[in-house]
Amino acid sequence: MTTHVNIRLAVDRVNNSILCQGLVDNKQPRLFTPGEVVTSQHGFMKGHGCYVEEDEIKASVAGVMEQVNRLISIKPLKSRYNGEIGDVVVGRIVDVQQKRWKVDTNSKLDSALLLSSVNLPGGELRRRSAEDEQMMRKYLQEGDLISAEVQNIYDDGQLALYTRSLKYGKLSQGILVKVFPSLIKRRKTHFHNLPCGASIILGNNGFIWISPTVNSEIEGDGGFTQNLTDVIPRCDREVIARLRNCIHILAQCKMMLYDTSILYAYEESLKYDVKDLLNQECIFDVAFLTQHKLRIQEI
Repeated sequence: MTTHVNIRLAVDRVNNSILCQGLVDNKQPRLFTPGEVVTSQHGFMKGHGCYVEEDEIKASVAGVMEQVNRLISIKPLKSRYNGEIGDVVVGRIVDVQQKRWKVDTNSKLDSALLLSSVNLPGGELRRRSAEDEQMMRKYLQEGDLISAEVQNIYDDGQLALYTRSLKYGKLSQGILVKVFPSLIKRRKTHFHNLPCGASIILGNNGFIWISPTVNSEIEGDGGFTQNLTDVIPRCDREVIARLRNCIHILAQCKMMLYDTSILYAYEESLKYDVKDLLNQECIFDVAFLTQHKLRIQEI
């Protein structure tokens, strides 16, 4: 009986945490529901996620309010990825076109990766020729996963990507995890080599890549290295699988995802087998203990 009470309390405490990247002074942001009045004061302008009815600005989506001067908008908690310049993203090549690749980045439109925005094999810097254009599918083909950075945003909302740094490029062996973009906490860096023995890329677009620890000494051939024949040791595969389950635990319990929260969840999950992390009792226990450690860190 005591166990069920503790689990119920853990569920309540975890579910009470509201998703938002704008947490200030540990205060939970106000959550608006569709049709709810945001403000009835005059002088404000409606932005995205709002509409005007009877001189009142109301929310058209469920989310939190964002205010820039006199402009009020509602940021939905669940939506497609809206990119910003400088964001790190993980995407999948969906089409090879003339002088560009189309990339699925979980946004409203497929993103564009221009041939001029990638490193050639060996990191060679020169103008792209017709021969390079003919070999585009040799560099990147449909189905390949890549890490990239948002370079520009076109007028129609399409993202322009680039991989001119050797830390970006084609991804090799690992696991792709998809979560809501609003769960990814914006940090200075989104590439992490975790002490548990795995590397992780937290894409701002909600795509997370988990792989064996990347050897920084083996850099490149322009970000096109892909060793699919190497056998990953069982211990490394178990670490990757455990991290994958921990990320799903945090996402299911509406907790922000960044290196610290993932590492805390991994540490709390070590008392369970990897497969047990799919059970509801283990999920609530790991989430509750992770949230507790994060709160202690903030104090």
